[in-house]
Amino acid sequence: MTLLEDLRRSVVEGRAADVERFIQEGLAQSVPVGALLSDGLIAAMSEVGCEFDRGEFYVPEMLVSARAMKAGLARLRPLLVDARVRQAGTVAVGTVQGDLHDIGKNLVAMMLEGAGFVVTDLGADVPVEGFVEAVRNGADIIGISALLTTTMTQIPRIIDALRVAGLRDRAKVIIGGAPLTEAFAERVGADGYAPDASRAMRLARELVGVA
Repeated sequence: MTLLEDLRRSVVEGRAADVERFIQEGLAQSVPVGALLSDGLIAAMSEVGCEFDRGEFYVPEMLVSARAMKAGLARLRPLLVDARVRQAGTVAVGTVQGDLHDIGKNLVAMMLEGAGFVVTDLGADVPVEGFVEAVRNGADIIGISALLTTTMTQIPRIIDALRVAGLRDRAKVIIGGAPLTEAFAERVGADGYAPDASRAMRLARELVGVA
């Protein structure tokens, strides 16, 4: 296998130490930073997403792979700026106010990083203005998570607040969470719905035209 294949396989299998080692070896061999990112980390997370869709991977396996990816990305991130590697876009993710669930949101954030996005994690229990401010700060996409039927009503309030602030056209809105559906997303005016982290990653890439 080539070094890039070794790197990709190490991410998929969740071997963080090997990921860091192969990145270091790649840099020493003058492998372009962009190739380490796209053909190593991003390709690996795309494979992880496919394995999840096929039922070969479950959430624990995705988390292990995502953590290995983050270990590699931490090594590459300072070099990506210097090499002027184009990022897929900027995403802000958060769980709505009144909702403290964050495991699914955290996995989405890691999968999006693995797909080449710059991710800002707003955390849990995020007020409406927190999402609005993220768009003011340049987010191309906001990912909104709600895990309770009592908190999902915050989503249309966030979208309405973006409209009132004149910011709705500046960012795409994707939503996800156990009580949500595609029909709900259409009803409240979101740009898309993702039932899991794998599809959130693909949807985000589609929305910014890098699918």
